[in-house]
Amino acid sequence: MGGDRLTEVLDATYDCLTRYGVRRTTVDDIAGAMGVSRSAVYQYVRGKDDAVRRLAERLHTRALERARRAASADAPPATRVRGVLEAKLGLVLELAGDSPHTAELLDEKARLFGDICHGFTADLRTLLIGVFAEAGLRGADPAEEGADEAGPAGPGAGPRPSGGPAADAHRVGTGTADVRWLPGGAGAVDPAEAADICIALVLGLESVPGGEQLLRPAVDALLAGLLGDAGAAP
Repeated sequence: MGGDRLTEVLDATYDCLTRYGVRRTTVDDIAGAMGVSRSAVYQYVRGKDDAVRRLAERLHTRALERARRAASADAPPATRVRGVLEAKLGLVLELAGDSPHTAELLDEKARLFGDICHGFTADLRTLLIGVFAEAGLRGADPAEEGADEAGPAGPGAGPRPSGGPAADAHRVGTGTADVRWLPGGAGAVDPAEAADICIALVLGLESVPGGEQLLRPAVDALLAGLLGDAGAAP
């Protein structure tokens, strides 16, 4: 029964946050939303700060559970990666959609729960690293990197010389200072770098209208470059 009552406290806390925000919400507000006294609220939380922190933890834990199920699913890498990122994007859209105030629960710099937000992102990164490692992604061989540095770069750079393992390479990058060659389309980034790229992608989509609809094609295109055929959408 105590767990059920705590759930009611956290539900009431969320309701108050949608209206007043973290700073303005009080224990009196939470008690009023529940229709109980202040003392009844204090039976389950130490105060407003404790209630808000527990609420943030509950929301992020639920999203992380969805991400873990996606990462461990018996599915192609693209589906698993997309599922992990959908868990993060879904949490953001849920909170931002309910109220500008509830979006405060995503702030990694917040005193009350910033560590929870930061830990959530770190856990997602770990899940993504595992998926990419299982998919066979590896960093570029040092010898290949040395050869790549001697290759063309910059706007209008010509094709790689024919012959050798880099003959069918693909040139990728977001700027002239970050040009890489992916031999045979295989990954020249390691699993950790790939995870960071994916997280950066979803962070960008969080602020774009229709980001939820863009997630699938964006992830599919990204993984096609990172994993080649292994990253193809099912």
